[in-house]
Amino acid sequence: MTLMKWDPWREIEDMFDRYTKAVGWPRGGQEALASSDWTPRVDIAETETEFLIKADIPGVEKDHVKVSLENGVLTIQGERKTEKEEKDKKFHRVERFTGTFMRRFTVPENVDPEGIKAVFKDGMLHLHLPKTAKATPKAIDIHVD
Repeated sequence: MTLMKWDPWREIEDMFDRYTKAVGWPRGGQEALASSDWTPRVDIAETETEFLIKADIPGVEKDHVKVSLENGVLTIQGERKTEKEEKDKKFHRVERFTGTFMRRFTVPENVDPEGIKAVFKDGMLHLHLPKTAKATPKAIDIHVD
């Protein structure tokens, strides 16, 4: 019998995983609303003029990536094809995920949906979400009778 160090966080995560599976919730909160085979990693940054989302999707062809915005939710989806098995090739390890993927993000209200640009190069998807001009609050004097 092997002794293992007790990790309370692992137990909490295991319990949460069992619970979400039992009630049929997707893992990952609101952003994981759809089932997919794997999930690309993303970085989200903000400047004064835009939000920038960088998604790692190496091995995915540009034609297999779709980006859409609907009801304030930005969706990145696509597919990484599985390599064909060849008779003279013997795999010793297969660690890369293949199949469909999807990520969803709620877009802030100050994003201009008409100005969103997507650039795909070298396995990286760069999404530029420009900000609209903020409505500056102004003080209004109200006369009390």
